[in-house]
Amino acid sequence: MDYFKNISYLVSHVFLMLFIYLFVTHRYSKRKTIGICFFSFLILTITDCLKLNLFPESGLCYVIVTILQIFVTQFTGVFISQTRDGRALFMGLTSSNYVIAGSIISAILHIYTGSMAFSILGGAAVHFAILLFLYFRIRNIWLECYEGESIKVWWQLCLIPVFFYCGFSFLVIFPNSIYDYPPNSLGVCMFMITMFVSYVVVFRYVENEANRIGIYWKNVLFETYIKGLENQYYLIEQSEKNLKILRHDMRHYSNMIDSLLDQEEYEEIKKVTAYLNKVTDENKVIKYCENIVMHSILSQMMDKAASLDVQVILDVKIPKEIKVSDYELGAVVGNLLENALIYVKDYKEKEKRYVNVKVHCTSEHILIQMENECEEDVTFDLSTGLPRSGKGRRHGLGMQSVSAFSDKIGGNIGCYCENGIFHVIVFAKF
Repeated sequence: MDYFKNISYLVSHVFLMLFIYLFVTHRYSKRKTIGICFFSFLILTITDCLKLNLFPESGLCYVIVTILQIFVTQFTGVFISQTRDGRALFMGLTSSNYVIAGSIISAILHIYTGSMAFSILGGAAVHFAILLFLYFRIRNIWLECYEGESIKVWWQLCLIPVFFYCGFSFLVIFPNSIYDYPPNSLGVCMFMITMFVSYVVVFRYVENEANRIGIYWKNVLFETYIKGLENQYYLIEQSEKNLKILRHDMRHYSNMIDSLLDQEEYEEIKKVTAYLNKVTDENKVIKYCENIVMHSILSQMMDKAASLDVQVILDVKIPKEIKVSDYELGAVVGNLLENALIYVKDYKEKEKRYVNVKVHCTSEHILIQMENECEEDVTFDLSTGLPRSGKGRRHGLGMQSVSAFSDKIGGNIGCYCENGIFHVIVFAKF
């Protein structure tokens, strides 16, 4: 029995599960997540006994077991992840690369010192140092990117850890191990340094891309918010002007009504009062909700709907103070409503140019629901369940923003077509 390899692999699996546990947002409770990781650790350890102890000379066994272990490792990261998409797979593959770096250092120490205890302790120290450094310097940045916008290139980015892992495997394990060619140690170390530098570049890219998308939507939101305030200011100014004129002319209308009463011209009096009611109604400022930000966004979107000749049926209950960011909520409602308006604006039948909007925000929950006619087939993304834009890579960011908001508040988002009606529902219970 090769005690060094057994113990070295055991230590690597411990740190591998720690990496996955710490750098993936959890779908399940803490106890259940730890249980899943421990079960995966047991599978990895038992399969190690097969290839290292029971069938150490079998190349076929080594290949099959290694493939099984790779599947178990990556499945664990994706399974416990809250998102279960390319981000979770990228982090699982990255964890494998960070762990293999510690294992290689342990093997190099064993080659040049011959001390099993020193090599295992040295490898464990490298594992721990990498984990500690990443935990305090990278983890928060990574989780912010992980919980933020869903960048479309995650699946392509997964190729980076895959090729690094294959490179390490061919340099250190197959077809010849590092024990067969110890001088390769320097080249392997340089390859490890290259990997760490590459990951720094990748994380910078991910952070910058997330910031770019966030800034873009903040600019869109503030532009809509400012336009809404400008419209409200114009309407209030216009209403005050008209009402001043009405108050000034009220004495004349009063005299006119008195004169008509003396003449018993009651029908004419009704026409005068109807005109006065019409003027006051036209100058009434609509208040969609108590929240000033949401009111401004809705005001702007309602103006856009009127310009597109689309009917919007509103059911909005949003108090002045809400438990989520009113700017983020405004961005979500604005994105969904704008998408719906653009979708139905070209329908020839007027009865199909409508959008049902329901936004209820209370201290217990938040509900956003929109419905509109849908004549075309909608393609849904298999990984996210959201509609996939057919207009190119730069489109579809609005739905990604909605998905990120739902993830942030711990909610659920659902999109589906039923009987020619497209539905979008976002719900979260506080």
